[in-house]
Amino acid sequence: MDATSYIFYILYTFSSALLCPVVITLILLAVYSLVLIGEFASESARRHRDIEKLDFYCNSTRKHIVNRDLEKAASSLRLVGQNFLVRSFAMAAADHLEKNMIPAIEWISQDYEIKMAKRLEQTRIVATIAPMLGLMGTLIPLGPALIGLSQGDIVQLANNLMIAFATTVIGLFAGCIGYVLTQIRKRWYWQDMADIDYILDTLEVGE
Repeated sequence: MDATSYIFYILYTFSSALLCPVVITLILLAVYSLVLIGEFASESARRHRDIEKLDFYCNSTRKHIVNRDLEKAASSLRLVGQNFLVRSFAMAAADHLEKNMIPAIEWISQDYEIKMAKRLEQTRIVATIAPMLGLMGTLIPLGPALIGLSQGDIVQLANNLMIAFATTVIGLFAGCIGYVLTQIRKRWYWQDMADIDYILDTLEVGE
């Protein structure tokens, strides 16, 4: 075996060895994408945005801050409600407002922005990686399939083509779910960040 043939043999062996890890990872991604659908449905059911209520309690908080009554301002801020992340931010901001630590609230908002980005990473990774692995799962079995075709082994050809098509479908399935959930969640979190920015603007009068 010459050097070129040896290199090609190493490449073929290496790519063939990746088939099992790729297929297992694709199956796990498909299962994980179904879990993400459940989380998405749960999050969607819990989302509640009341603009009038947000505006009312933010104005009430602003008035109390102007009057330097931080305790009442914090109490008003805790009643903001809204979606989970906005409500959680308002509660944390109210605790700092009550202690007259208004500048620290800006840092808290950045931390919540990171939390939103982290949640988006989950579906974005699935949307990006799943089609790539699906393509790998398609290409890897084509080598053995072509060998089977050259040797007249129809069974080997059919089995490898079945694997190639199945991995493509699974990869696209998981990727589509990840993409759709990413786009919808991105809109949700932009909306949440707009509400958080409005709360921050409300608190600026106390700086």
